[in-house]
Amino acid sequence: MELSGFCIFATMQIKAATPDEYFANVPEAQKPALDKLRALINAHIPEGFEEVLGYGMPGWVVPHSLYPAGYHCDPKLPLPFAGVAAQKNFIAVYHMGIYADPELMNWFTEAHARHSAKKPDMGKSCLRYKKPEDIPYELIGELFEKFSPQQWIALYQDRFLKSKKS
Repeated sequence: MELSGFCIFATMQIKAATPDEYFANVPEAQKPALDKLRALINAHIPEGFEEVLGYGMPGWVVPHSLYPAGYHCDPKLPLPFAGVAAQKNFIAVYHMGIYADPELMNWFTEAHARHSAKKPDMGKSCLRYKKPEDIPYELIGELFEKFSPQQWIALYQDRFLKSKKS
């Protein structure tokens, strides 16, 4: 199993060198929702994750100070965990825990059904929301509380690194 689910580049390029620049330059129609997502994630994500700009979008990673081995695809990079992006026709929320942990995926899809009448539009690690008003902000906050950096490292090593060796 590869972490390629995370390595999806935004179809809409926003020129930025930092997360702050990215959020300052998103289209006006998506800006309130992305600003709200950023604040929500930063309020709910456990201590130890670091906000960075990577893969052309803001993301949260396990820094080398906590996981010196880095990302197996490129060990110079920190271990990716999550991200948000303004796409041409939707807002994307990337969360590697959903991709890596079937129990978390089941929890999320069941909880999503209680928060929204709409079925989630999902890729491997991507949640796509065409309308900002369809984003279940409270549920996204709960989702980001589910993994500490140490739990993500353990799952990453178990699911991805063991499968590469076998």
